[in-house]
Amino acid sequence: MSAPHSTGHGQPYFFFDFISPFSYLLLEQHDKWPDMPFKITPVSLMKLLERWGQPHAATIPSKRVFTYRHALFRAEQLGIPFRMPPTHPFDPSKALRLAVAAGGELACIREIFRYIWREGRDPATPEGFRELCLHVGLPDGETLIEQEDAKAKLRENNDLAVTLGVFGVPTFVVNDQLFWGEDTLPMVLYVARSPNWLEGTEVRRISNLPMARTDGDFGR
Repeated sequence: MSAPHSTGHGQPYFFFDFISPFSYLLLEQHDKWPDMPFKITPVSLMKLLERWGQPHAATIPSKRVFTYRHALFRAEQLGIPFRMPPTHPFDPSKALRLAVAAGGELACIREIFRYIWREGRDPATPEGFRELCLHVGLPDGETLIEQEDAKAKLRENNDLAVTLGVFGVPTFVVNDQLFWGEDTLPMVLYVARSPNWLEGTEVRRISNLPMARTDGDFGR
């Protein structure tokens, strides 16, 4: 199996979905990020999972419980205010299109996250979304998200993520390589300081390991 496809353009990205508590926790650590011009890019996690044939964590009861506990633990460990929304998973599509309509502006995206994960609000209900729009200073948000440009841009973001090999959120792309998960920040910082690490002999070897052939009885 080869390493993820490289586009060669070198643009650093941060892919996120508001449905992800770990995206919230990582954005709250923005002051620790490498000094790079990250393009803050909203995507639909459900679309990514569908593309790669992966189930959402919430479909596995034990994984759902662990995921919520882990998010709460990490928030407490990091000293970040955290309150789960009243239901999860919720439909993040309106909030995602609102972020697109706002031009991907960092302050707006941060406030959307905080509305959901700090105040514990549901952005998917009609009332919740109206209040979210007021919260971020976009009272015409309900109209903005229905414009075809916003919908098309979100689809474009999803396509870009798939092209880069993104399979989940949050994901950094640095030097055309993927770094997935809230706990990957130390690795991102290390690679930003020591980019040659990715070209090391062992890194290259494990990035191209062959898969063993199986007959369907693997693990029995």
